[in-house]
Amino acid sequence: MAFDYDLFVIGGGSGGVRAARIASGEHGARVALAEEDRMGGTCVIRGCVPKKLMVFASSFRDGIAEARAYGWEVTARGFDWPAFRAKLDAELDRLEAAYRGGLERAGVTVFDARATLADAHSVRLATGQTVSAKHVLVATGGRPFVPEAAARAGVLTSNDIFRLDALPGSVLIVGGGFIACEFACILNGMGVKVTQLYRGEQILRGFDREARDHVAEHMREGGIDLRTGCGVAKIEAAPGGTRVVATDGQAAVFDKVVYATGRVPNTEGLGLEAAGVKLGQRGEVMVDEWSQTAVPSVYAVGDVTDRINLTPVAIREGHAFADTVFGARPVKADHALVPSAVFTRPEFGTVGLTEEAARAAGPIEVYATAFRPMRSAFAGRPERALMKLVVAADTRKVLGCHIVAPEAGEMIQLAAVAIRMGATKEDFDRTVAVHPVMAEELVTLRKPVRTA
Repeated sequence: MAFDYDLFVIGGGSGGVRAARIASGEHGARVALAEEDRMGGTCVIRGCVPKKLMVFASSFRDGIAEARAYGWEVTARGFDWPAFRAKLDAELDRLEAAYRGGLERAGVTVFDARATLADAHSVRLATGQTVSAKHVLVATGGRPFVPEAAARAGVLTSNDIFRLDALPGSVLIVGGGFIACEFACILNGMGVKVTQLYRGEQILRGFDREARDHVAEHMREGGIDLRTGCGVAKIEAAPGGTRVVATDGQAAVFDKVVYATGRVPNTEGLGLEAAGVKLGQRGEVMVDEWSQTAVPSVYAVGDVTDRINLTPVAIREGHAFADTVFGARPVKADHALVPSAVFTRPEFGTVGLTEEAARAAGPIEVYATAFRPMRSAFAGRPERALMKLVVAADTRKVLGCHIVAPEAGEMIQLAAVAIRMGATKEDFDRTVAVHPVMAEELVTLRKPVRTA
């Protein structure tokens, strides 16, 4: 059977774009891609990139205070959100054009339309056109989840924050995951009065407990009204904003309310189940280790599979798919020892096992220290950094590294290389420290603080 394309990609986010570019540009496949919104997907348009630029913008308030402590005469007149928003929009336009240009240079045909799966080898476009493909890749990502009552009250999601015309005076953020915590710190740094409610016992569930506690403490010290073990009992639109009654009985009206209570895969209305593709309980596309679905011609990568929902993972999955199917180089995306960073203030970088998970797997030693970095101490600021290594007692391998400190994301990337290579605690010990830097603490931790 002759097909219109060798590959049709549904979704123009990081995973789908990488798969399309590699399949076409490197392996010579005839590739088409359909995107119903802006090219670049969540990460580029409404996620990682604009969020990190907001992190940078929000950090200058503390930076100005530090500058004064270091002898600089500095006067800040406040944060100009409209000016920043204009530059942010321009940067996102540039990045979207770069993504589109990369596809075009690789020879990929781009359809600016919604696409759904008609059958195992057919894709139906919103324009009414139907095209055939030997292989179909679903890379439609995910979207924020909002409960019905909150949606009726007109709450915002993380997608909406980037499009605000003006910063609110007060905001309630509901949720305790990394998105909720990051935006709490961002908006707090921009001068917004921030309250955060999380019904769980501590924020950042799934991360190392000691590091979670450290981040929460600093968020509160920074002026965020963080209330754990507390959720929303009632929410409704009110004059001047949104009225929220918390489960602890406190009630208040907020200018804006943001729900960051999780994300769900974008599979609704794509025709996947009708074509034989199996979905999980949360709507995620079920795939095997090769990213292949129950339908042999249909694959899926990225957040739509709900494996590890990180942009670099989606890119690896997309690249591995293209090499396997079109490059005659079978490659499985490796989901082990994936480093990540939470861009709170201070940042939280992590790779490997938490202390809790490692303890459940066998005997361990924990090496950790909390200290005031030189920069903060000189400025008279209270922030403390946390450096932590979790080590297997028998093999001496470093099983996990957790850093809460300024630029922790930069540090954890290099630590991940060593841990990925199987470094032992003694390998860290043999490494000469760079002085004076925060990261030297990772190679000067001599005695365990806990064993289990």
